[in-house]
Amino acid sequence: MKKVLVLFLFIVQYQAFSQKQYLPEKPPVYPGCGDVGIDALQNCFDAKIYNHIYEHFKVPQKVLDDKYKGEVVVLFEVDTLGHFKVIYVNTVYDVLKKEVARVFAKLPEVQPATYNTRKTFKQYSIPIKIPLVNQQNTTMVFEEVHQQSNSEQLAKQEFDSVSASLQKFENRAYTSQLNIPFTHSDYSRFDRQMNLVGTNSHTASKPFIYEEVSEYYDFKSEKETLKKDKESWGGRKLWNEHLVELQGKDYWFTIDPIFDLQVGKDSDADFNTTYNNTRGILVQGGLGKRFNFYTAFFESQGRFADYVNRYAESLKAFGPDPAIIPGRGIAKRFKTNSYDYPVAEAYLSYTPSKYFNFQFGHGKTFIGDGYRSLVLSDVASPHPFFKINTKFWKIKYTNTWKWLKDVRPEAEQDKAFLTKYIANHYLSWNVSKRLNLGFFESVIWENANNRGFDVNYLNPIIFYRAIEFQTGQGAGNALLGATAKFKWNDQINIYGQFVLDEFSLSDVKGGERSWKNKYGYQLGIKYFDAFKVDNLMLQLEYNRVRPYAYSHNTILLNYGHSNESKAHLWGSNFSEAILIGRYHYNRWYADAKLIFGVKGLDFNTADDTFSYGGDIYRDYNDRPFDTGVEVGQGNKVKIFNGNLQAGYLVNPASNLKVFADITVRDFNPEATTVDTFNNSTVWFNFGVRTDLFNWYFDN
Repeated sequence: MKKVLVLFLFIVQYQAFSQKQYLPEKPPVYPGCGDVGIDALQNCFDAKIYNHIYEHFKVPQKVLDDKYKGEVVVLFEVDTLGHFKVIYVNTVYDVLKKEVARVFAKLPEVQPATYNTRKTFKQYSIPIKIPLVNQQNTTMVFEEVHQQSNSEQLAKQEFDSVSASLQKFENRAYTSQLNIPFTHSDYSRFDRQMNLVGTNSHTASKPFIYEEVSEYYDFKSEKETLKKDKESWGGRKLWNEHLVELQGKDYWFTIDPIFDLQVGKDSDADFNTTYNNTRGILVQGGLGKRFNFYTAFFESQGRFADYVNRYAESLKAFGPDPAIIPGRGIAKRFKTNSYDYPVAEAYLSYTPSKYFNFQFGHGKTFIGDGYRSLVLSDVASPHPFFKINTKFWKIKYTNTWKWLKDVRPEAEQDKAFLTKYIANHYLSWNVSKRLNLGFFESVIWENANNRGFDVNYLNPIIFYRAIEFQTGQGAGNALLGATAKFKWNDQINIYGQFVLDEFSLSDVKGGERSWKNKYGYQLGIKYFDAFKVDNLMLQLEYNRVRPYAYSHNTILLNYGHSNESKAHLWGSNFSEAILIGRYHYNRWYADAKLIFGVKGLDFNTADDTFSYGGDIYRDYNDRPFDTGVEVGQGNKVKIFNGNLQAGYLVNPASNLKVFADITVRDFNPEATTVDTFNNSTVWFNFGVRTDLFNWYFDN
């Protein structure tokens, strides 16, 4: 009996295996493929997918217009529920990606694949030919992505999933915490909108961040207005877009080349041409909604108008390098009469809440509503800074800490530039819908007695003058200032500044014009849409600073950095009147500027070595007299500087411009010395420039 049972089981087992082939792996079963043999299931599945694509896929009109021929490679998955999921589409056309997603969404539910009778997912990669053909009867490869362990599978999908997460680029910079690069010309575009009667804006502390300006000015609308209809990659990158644009769900960044390529002619120079050759790269972006970054590197060689070259060499630091390029930094000699001056600027911007913005970087800041600033300007070269902007109610409060350098031979220590520090407070208060008042204080101190960065000045709301007295009057140099702006109407703003370095009430009452009364003031007016011409802004400004302002009786505690002023370009002991006109229409722009000034210089001769109060880097201990001190004393110079620039905005995304300008300058001193002599210049210049900062050639 046992032998019969064993024989029966053997026969049954043999018949079972002979009737049906056993395969451990089975592909998905598409509707209509259930009756085919297991060997033909995959071919049936492939044919059904291709047929579905051929019946439902519609080549977008844009692709047809471009007469595109090629393949769209699709990576997709059939999950354990029998649903189709597109993982990645390899094509440069967004419209093709959308069409693939639409067609695959129409696929029916199928029987999922199995492995050892257990449901599993399958991944496939297929090409779709453009122009569209029916591929179900072709030998086109329908490639299965082989199964691996979950960890291996996820690892191999990681790169594709990151690529698939990319989104269409929308310029998030316009609502970010990035700074709008500060140039007077570009800021005039939205100056009127920021200063309408009734706005709660604060316009003195610059640069602005996009987020605060976007409340009053529509950057996206401007972009659409300026956009050129270009379909090719090269056309879009030249006229409308950043060179590299990348955006995901929680991040974005852009990369652009930087150019400043100029050539010109100076009528007063003994060399043939002036030129500037700047190349660089700019990277900016954001991580999440509150963190942004910016970095720019400039590699430059240049030779400027003769008066600019002489001024640059007068700023020379100790050591072998021949010059400091105004506003840019130390320059090495390039060839025989040119300069090589690399510059780097960068910052991180973080906004933890709507009330605060923190920035740490290497760059410049500016306070004021005018062309000049008497409290804090962007004249000097870039330097490290940490800034806090606090905004609430009708208040904006700006704290800035900076690390500065004194590069003169008399300040050298162990062949290194000496470090000094500056801390600023600026409170802007919108008193009414028309009136804004600002209050400024600053203190500079040096690293004496290994003092380093004095923690006394870290308090963001303390009064620096009181701390200066507690730490010793020789331990710091404090300045006080005030700003004001009145919106007469939507077209006219009146603004001003007052800076106080030192003040003696008894001397003021004495009426003897004491040297101790070291102060300056600014008065200005802006006329927007002047004479009912849209986008025409006219500006009139007067600045006057008494002798010895910004200087100090110690070697380091002047209000300067790298042999340049931290306030007005001319230092002190001057008065000037400025007339400016700015106009823009679509991508075209024009700026005109006239400056009339008087400045008092030192004679620096064997017979007269006195300090007359115009050089902020000289102490005032060797002044010629204590009373009767007047603006323009010493070697009085009459200065005229006129500039006209016109240009065309090539790319609004990178702010690339082509331009031409002409500068007419007349410098007429009362006495001729080795360093000071009559000079008349006509400087013509044209070029292409990525406009990211202010050049000041009106010294």
